[in-house]
Amino acid sequence: MRRNVQLNNVGHLVQPSHADARMLMYQHQRVSERFDVIDLDPYGSPAPFLDAAVQAVSEGGLLCVTCTDMAVLAGNSGETCYSKYGAMALKSRACHEMALRIVLHSLDLRANCYQRFVVPLLSVSADFYVRVFVRVFTGQAKVKASASKQALVFQCVGCGTFHLQRLGKASGDPGGRVKFSAACGPPVTSECEHCGQRHQLGGPVWAEPIHNLDFVGRILGAVSANPSRFHTSQRIQGVLSVITEELPDVPLYYTLGQLSATIHCNTPSLLQLRSALLHAGFRVSLSHACKNAVKTDAPPSTLWDIMRCWEKECPVKRERLSETSPAFRILSVEPRLQANFTIRDDANPSSRQRGLKRFQANPEANWGPRPRARPGGKATGEAMEERRRLMQNKRKELAEDPAQRAARLKMFPCKRFKEGTCPRGDQCCYSHSPPSPGACADASTDCAETPSHSPPGPGSATRPGVD
Repeated sequence: MRRNVQLNNVGHLVQPSHADARMLMYQHQRVSERFDVIDLDPYGSPAPFLDAAVQAVSEGGLLCVTCTDMAVLAGNSGETCYSKYGAMALKSRACHEMALRIVLHSLDLRANCYQRFVVPLLSVSADFYVRVFVRVFTGQAKVKASASKQALVFQCVGCGTFHLQRLGKASGDPGGRVKFSAACGPPVTSECEHCGQRHQLGGPVWAEPIHNLDFVGRILGAVSANPSRFHTSQRIQGVLSVITEELPDVPLYYTLGQLSATIHCNTPSLLQLRSALLHAGFRVSLSHACKNAVKTDAPPSTLWDIMRCWEKECPVKRERLSETSPAFRILSVEPRLQANFTIRDDANPSSRQRGLKRFQANPEANWGPRPRARPGGKATGEAMEERRRLMQNKRKELAEDPAQRAARLKMFPCKRFKEGTCPRGDQCCYSHSPPSPGACADASTDCAETPSHSPPGPGSATRPGVD
């Protein structure tokens, strides 16, 4: 790196360092020594570096953070997510946007400790990682508003309906002063009003806009003006175009497949559902984080009414539904509105009409983060292939040898033989020898071919049986 600096004559701009990144940032906390831009892109979680980064970035400086531990942020390990980011992640269809909001919450929470706060510029979920760009400012008055920017997420385990509960409330008085207080809640009852199932609690998450549309527009203009500068210009334009179409004040989203699968009906087209929401007087948009996302300001009751109306056009066989299932409970209620599925011109987003590359497929099979590099190790791909070959079928339990199984079963007396009803005779897999004087009657076992369904007596021990 030092040689490259010399060859490019940028020694006055670039200072290579092999020091611990956290200690280096902690040593630059003075206002005059802070960095204008800090880019965190570690392998896995950036959580160990966030505290130092929010202190070492200059006033209004740019902080870029990449997280590749999507399994944690997407809800596979909620307790691990809480230990790293201070929030519980939920398994949901909107897990990628929730991951972005958890990272923003964690950044703002750490910045608040030093009377600082973050302003999101751009938050992107792409491939197997999430990446956020924020500016960091200092201001005690602004920090007081941070609680009202965070929210808990109540999500139904049955139908997937979610509600947000702000942690704080900001209210103004006639004098122009802002008063902050605790929010009132919760916004749900103990059971979901739509399907009767319980709720899971996630968060806190960032509940404010995650993009600055003016900033995104300037980036989009710069890329469009010089498309040959980047090899991925088409993808950048497609993703940023979808971001500009997102509803900025609507956190999280539903998916087309989720809504249809809940009530076991045929899936309407995306344009039909978007048109129905627009006809009902609500806003709707896509999300760059999911191809079939439905981000809308319509309440869940309206969304389910629209799905009930769609089910009437494509009826579900009610006799196959359990009375306790979410589908039965949702469909047992008559819709309070008449949905109109006539396609509207404004239901088709501009990015879709122009044929932009919005959602790119994985370039190869098993696409994702590779194992951490190790000194002296083989190439990543070769190491993975060799490990798969060596571990093939190693985790499977070995089948028991038939002779060993027969000998093991002969150790147990046959209960049917004792009762005089065993039809197998010498072919029985259990022992027909008289029990020893000290043998317990409970040790007798049914024949494999003639199992007994009589319930065990009180206090009887679990008896060995056929595998």
